Amino acid sequence: MTSRPSPGTSQAEGDDQRYEHALVLGKFWPLHAGHQHLVDEAVRVADQVTVQLLVHPAEDVPMAVRRSWLAELYPPDRFPGVRLVAATDDIPTDFADPGVWDQHMAIIESLLDAPVDVVLTSDDYGAELARRLGAAWHQVDPGRVEIPVSGTAVRADPQAHWHHLAPPVRAWYARRVVVTGAESTGTTTLAAALAQALGAVWVPEYGRQWSADRPGGLAAPWTTDEFVTIATRQTALEDAAARAASTRWVVCDTDAVATALWHERYLGTRARPVDALADASLSGRATFGGGRPDLVVLTGDEIGFVQDGLRDGEHVRHAMQHRFRAELARRDLPWLEVHGPVADRLAQVLAALPG
Repeated sequence: MTSRPSPGTSQAEGDDQRYEHALVLGKFWPLHAGHQHLVDEAVRVADQVTVQLLVHPAEDVPMAVRRSWLAELYPPDRFPGVRLVAATDDIPTDFADPGVWDQHMAIIESLLDAPVDVVLTSDDYGAELARRLGAAWHQVDPGRVEIPVSGTAVRADPQAHWHHLAPPVRAWYARRVVVTGAESTGTTTLAAALAQALGAVWVPEYGRQWSADRPGGLAAPWTTDEFVTIATRQTALEDAAARAASTRWVVCDTDAVATALWHERYLGTRARPVDALADASLSGRATFGGGRPDLVVLTGDEIGFVQDGLRDGEHVRHAMQHRFRAELARRDLPWLEVHGPVADRLAQVLAALPG
């Protein structure tokens, strides 16, 4: 049996007191290393841990996204004692107003499935929360000295706190530049140069690899299933790059929108499954929580055509360039068409990048 300390009693981080049921709550807007430290400490000191996600409707990261972050980091197969719950809490924050506290407590208590005997927080409001729940207060990293980060600080400058963000949170806050265009317009060259200039991850074009390795070679008829595979794999590579990136920028050599256009080129029509993947890649349902790219760069077709054995030929290049322009305009994406030598193109992109 675990002993039950007096309500509101403060317990030091690292003590050997054991508890039956711990509570950690927060907005997790966004989830960062400080939050993870709280949950990890709760797992260390308690047999059962309830993590409450409390979301205000005006906040810019949906509840489902934040819940998915927590679920990925604390999956039930690895953390069977952790229970994740979520609710909307649009009550103003005023720690000095007992009436406001009462309203918050009604939500907090409605999410509990058993009495709590310890509350873990970093901030001082934990003392009153613990008192109201008849639990001990276990303060973790007071003043955020050990892990100097807060949700407010991350929202103001994600890049400055990138090392405090877990992979799924990085994927949400990553900024994506897509370099796209018709065949032999310098997309790969520019994408590589841009990635180097930004110190960013460069995601290569998966469709090119598929073209080189596909069963039957280039002479075999193309199928919709192939383009579904290409679009799916391309977005998965983008997501993996964002999750592993050491900076906020990710440079993508093509994307699923371009894959949909190449399906049209090779099969003569659009396909709903491929278009759906393109739509999903822009809405955040497939990759990148932010959805739309921060900039799409269309490489100009004024340069000489080079046949590398995988390309259709120069006779379709100008028509495809027109289709790329029309598609980008139809989707109302932020885009820029660049021309000239690589150095000039790079300068044009860097000048157009959002701050």
